[in-house]
Amino acid sequence: MILTVTPNPSLDRTYEVPALDRGEVVRATGDRMDPGGKGVNVSRAVAAAGVRTVAVLPLGGAPGALVARLLDEQGIEAAPVPVAGQTRSNIAVAEPDGTLTKINAPGPELSHEECEALLATVGARSAGADWIACCGSLPRGLAPSWYADLVARAHAAGARIALDTSGPALLAALAERPDVVKPNAAELAEAVGRPLATVGDAVKAAGELRDMGARAVLASLGADGQLLVEDSGTYFASARVDAVRSNVGAGDSSLAGFLIAGGTGERALASAVAHGAAAVQLPGSAMPSPADLAPEAVTVTADVPLDRVLTEPAP
Repeated sequence: MILTVTPNPSLDRTYEVPALDRGEVVRATGDRMDPGGKGVNVSRAVAAAGVRTVAVLPLGGAPGALVARLLDEQGIEAAPVPVAGQTRSNIAVAEPDGTLTKINAPGPELSHEECEALLATVGARSAGADWIACCGSLPRGLAPSWYADLVARAHAAGARIALDTSGPALLAALAERPDVVKPNAAELAEAVGRPLATVGDAVKAAGELRDMGARAVLASLGADGQLLVEDSGTYFASARVDAVRSNVGAGDSSLAGFLIAGGTGERALASAVAHGAAAVQLPGSAMPSPADLAPEAVTVTADVPLDRVLTEPAP
């Protein structure tokens, strides 16, 4: 079982449009509504793979009730923590060339009691979890140290932690030695305080995160692939993608694939890349099912192309 924690969930609405013209009436060619937030997306991808998952998340107001209903419809066991504020609603606009415009709301401010209730719910529901995936931004009311506290409590209970966050929350949590952290290139560059231009730059930055406490680093490098740096070695993987439709939730799908396959080694990295590649070819924030995966399109190597220039350098 994989337990996910999403401190700032959302109701996600995605519209597909021929082109996004500012100031004009734009008619969508397709739309969908999904329960959102990085941890929620991980749970959705895990559930699509037929693996049990429990999603812990604060929910409030009509949007929160709709998120709970959508999770139930997708067969995902939710452990909601009621909050006074309304769950945020996010909008994504996808164009045919793969350009994605996202508008993310800030979300409600949680009280001290609600923050403690969230931690307590994680503790109560984590028995038997193979992994606890803590994902996404922190809402107002949660200090940057909140994830660090959660990692410490989880480790004390014998659980393994996968952490997908950024900025001060990531840096604060590193001291508690999360089992794997999953930054993208921009988040990795932010964590080490310098730009990344090549795969070799990303390898060095991942090593520095390990020096700061991360036991393993799974780094998404966009169209170039993914990098895994852990005790067993450094590995690089990429996949052929015919056409990008939407990258919403692709990183979350990757993390789900990584954890489903054990969360360590080349096999887990290959699963992560296969899930991410499948996700970008689906509409909105749809999560791939096993039928969507193309593992034969994935290449994994320990001969990391250090000199390869990143398609999208991280500033």
